Amino acid sequence: MEIESAPTEKRYEKPKGERRGLVIVHTGDGKGKSTAAFGLALRAFGRTHVHGRLVKIFQFMKVPSARFGEHRMFEQIGIPIEGLGDGFSWKSADLAHSAQLARDGWEKARAAILSGDCFMVTLDELTYPLIYGWLPLEGVLQTLRDRPKHTHVVITGRRCPPEIIELADTVTEMTLVKHAFKAGIPAQRGIED
Repeated sequence: MEIESAPTEKRYEKPKGERRGLVIVHTGDGKGKSTAAFGLALRAFGRTHVHGRLVKIFQFMKVPSARFGEHRMFEQIGIPIEGLGDGFSWKSADLAHSAQLARDGWEKARAAILSGDCFMVTLDELTYPLIYGWLPLEGVLQTLRDRPKHTHVVITGRRCPPEIIELADTVTEMTLVKHAFKAGIPAQRGIED
């Protein structure tokens, strides 16, 4: 490790642009995409719920009955989180049905984004229905362009389409450096459930 001096002067000038809703993308093969998005949802909820502005989370690959740790906590504090899918694609008995669930779920998410009622809408694992061809990319791009000026949209998932990356305001690529699963350690409840 190399030691460096702590900065003694501010290293940047405060931007002078207007505040507006952002499109934020968490992509890449590393762990933490959904976790980062959920952290943003919590931060947004902490600032906005007293003013009546909504934060909503839509999970495109989770089943509606999912009861993972994030579901239990978000329900307790009042952040709506909705599973829109039927789980891992390789476990699906009917991929045409999985695709229809994604399209139906997109209509719910699209309505929330365009309603003007939401401060933030999280589209967890949206990239998968896009790259599987279950959702038309142009419709998603148009919704992101047409969203109300104050609405933030957070998108997660591997292999985010370059068109969304181009449109986004902030993109973070999570890089896999090391993962316990590759060492034969199974997913841990409370960490990866």
